[in-house]
Amino acid sequence: MQDNPSSALKFKSGIPKSVPFIIGNEFAERFSFYGMRSIIAVFLVRQFFNHLPTAEGEANANAINHAFSTLVYFTPVLGAILADWWFGKYRVILIGSLIYTIGHFLLSMFDTSLPGFLIGLTVIAFSAGAIKSCVSANVGDQFDHKNQHLMSSIYGWFYFSINAGSMISLFLIPLIYEKFGAAWAFGVPGIVMAAATIIFFSGRKRYVKIPAGGIKKDNFITINFFVLSTWISKKDKSKTAWQQASNKYGVEKIEAMKAVWSVMGVFAFIPIFWGMWDMNGSEWILQATKLDLNTHIFDYVILPSQIQTVNALFLLAFIPIFNYGVYPLVEKMGFKLTSLRKIGAGLLVTALSFVIVAFLQHKVDAGEHPSVWWQIFAFVLLSAGEVLVSITGLEYAYTQSPPSMKSTLTAIWYLTYAIGTFFTTLINVNISHKGLFSYFVGEKYYWLFVGIMLFFFVLFLLVSPYIKEKSYLVDELIGDGLNISGNHTRDIHPDNPIV
Repeated sequence: MQDNPSSALKFKSGIPKSVPFIIGNEFAERFSFYGMRSIIAVFLVRQFFNHLPTAEGEANANAINHAFSTLVYFTPVLGAILADWWFGKYRVILIGSLIYTIGHFLLSMFDTSLPGFLIGLTVIAFSAGAIKSCVSANVGDQFDHKNQHLMSSIYGWFYFSINAGSMISLFLIPLIYEKFGAAWAFGVPGIVMAAATIIFFSGRKRYVKIPAGGIKKDNFITINFFVLSTWISKKDKSKTAWQQASNKYGVEKIEAMKAVWSVMGVFAFIPIFWGMWDMNGSEWILQATKLDLNTHIFDYVILPSQIQTVNALFLLAFIPIFNYGVYPLVEKMGFKLTSLRKIGAGLLVTALSFVIVAFLQHKVDAGEHPSVWWQIFAFVLLSAGEVLVSITGLEYAYTQSPPSMKSTLTAIWYLTYAIGTFFTTLINVNISHKGLFSYFVGEKYYWLFVGIMLFFFVLFLLVSPYIKEKSYLVDELIGDGLNISGNHTRDIHPDNPIV
C-alpha cells in the first residue's frame, strides 16, 4: 500500500504545520545518537577489554567503534532504496525509529554482555543509517512553489536542531555515565529516542507523504553494469561501450553518469579524511583518559568523553569565519580558491592535527600527563579541516553533477565515510590480533595515519590539475535544501539518495 498524497496536508504559503514535528524529532534523535556514541570508547575498554594489554584493549574498542560508523554510513543507501522504491520516506522513518529505540534499550540491558551489546549496536547502525537518507529529504517534501522561499530558513532551524541535540548530549551523557553507570547512560538516549518516535508519529496527519516510485531500472548501478559488460564482451567493435550505452539509455543520461565518475575521482581522496576524522570519537577520547583534564577555568575538570563537544563548538564558529573572513582574505591576496584547492588544504590541515596528537601521545607513552589543551588545539585544526573538506566536498558534488545525479552523489558521499572507517576498522582488528600493524601502537599509530594522509595529499596535488570540472548551477540547489554558502552540520544529507 502506497502513501496517498491526496490525504496529505494541503500546501499553504506559510510554514507547513508538519515542520515542528520533524524538527522536534530530529533534535531528539540526534541527542540519542551522539549521546550514546560519546561514551562507547571509554565504556568498551572499561567494561570488556580492561583485562587486555592497553594497546590490544584499545584496538578492540576502536575496531568496534569504527565498524559501527561503517555500518551507519553504509546503510543510508539501503534506506533510500526502501523509501524510494517500496515504502516511502514516512514509513521508513517511522519503522526505523521504532527499531532504533529497541537498539538503544538493548545497549542498556546488555551493558555487561559483549555479544548482546554488539547486537544492540548493529540494530542502531542499520536503523539510524536507514532513516538518515530520508529525514532531511522529508523536510523538503513539505514545501511547494507557494512556500519554497521559506525552505532555506526551515533547513537552517532543522540543522540547528541537529547541532543543539548533539552538543547537549555530548556534554550530558558522559556525566550520567560517570554518576549513574552504563545502564542509565545508554538508557536515557533510548528514552529520548522513544520520545523522538512519538513526536514524529504525532505529526502523521500533517505530513506531505510522497509515494514510493517503484524500482527504477535505469539507475546508476544497472547502467554502469551495462557499460562494463559491453566493454568486456566487445560484440560491437565499431562503437565504444559508452556510445552503445548512449544508444540504449540516451545521451543525456550517459553524460550524467560520466559526470558522476568525474566527481568520484575527487571523492577517492575523501575516505582517508573520514577515517581519520572518526578517530576523534574513539582514539582521541581514549588518549584523553591519560591527559591532565583540568581546564584551569574555574578548576573545571572535563570528562574524556566530553572532549568531542569542542569539535561542534569550533565547527559552528569556523563556518562564518571561513566564509566571511578567511576565504575573502585569501582571494584578496590574489590566490583563487577553487573547491579542489580547499579540499587539498583540508587534507593537509587534518594531517597537521594528527601531528599534534602524535607528539601528545609521545608524552603519554613516556608516562607524562600533558594538558588537555594540546588536544583541544588539535581539535581546532581538525575542525578547520572538516570545514575545508566536508562542506566543500558536498558542495563540489552538487555543483559538478547534473540534477538527475545529485541524489546519487549524496549516497556516494555517505559511502566515502563508510569506506574510510572500514579501513581504520581493519587496521585496528589487525593490531588487536597482533598482526602486521601491531607495530603501530602508541605514537606510531598516529604517525602511520599522518604518513598515509600526506601520501594522499601529494597524490591529490599531482592528480587534481587533470580533473575536468563542469558546473551545473541550477535553482534546484536551493530547492533541494542545500545552502552551499556554508550551512553545515554533523550530518549533511540535503537530498534522498537514489541508487
